[in-house]
Amino acid sequence: MADMIHALQTLVLAGFPVLVIVAALRDVTSYTIPNWISLALAGLFPLAALAVGLPLSDVGLNLAVGAGALVAGMAMFALGWIGGGDAKLFATAALWLGWPAFINDIAVTGLAGGALAMVLLALRSTHVRPFVPNGPAWFGRLAEPGENVPYGVAIAVGALMAFPQSGLMQHFGN
Repeated sequence: MADMIHALQTLVLAGFPVLVIVAALRDVTSYTIPNWISLALAGLFPLAALAVGLPLSDVGLNLAVGAGALVAGMAMFALGWIGGGDAKLFATAALWLGWPAFINDIAVTGLAGGALAMVLLALRSTHVRPFVPNGPAWFGRLAEPGENVPYGVAIAVGALMAFPQSGLMQHFGN
């Protein structure tokens, strides 16, 4: 029975990194993060919390962190800093991470976003752009000067780095 419970916990918790990676890949290749990814993350969270026995007080705190991140994401979207899919991914990642793992998420996301922007600036520079190989259309778009930054990649890096510190992972296997 314990093996079955552990397998269920593993399966449900694996949904987070899988969906976050899919979101990053979709963002880098199409500059969109489909709504179904954020909806799946939001829908899987209660199952994950139940599967690992996350205390109700922690569930409430995760909900509050996710709501706060949604408000922050909406503000960043309104200011034109990130896209709508990025805002939703940021909020659903915060829901899964909770407090204090979300602090690590913010820090790593910021660093990853800065690194991503620097790489894209270099790729889009007049010195490097002529050497960008002909390849998939999405790669050419990444190298296009003036194009947006697929910030979902940075959000995914931050979320994946913070996930081991989340309450969900702390209760995993207990």
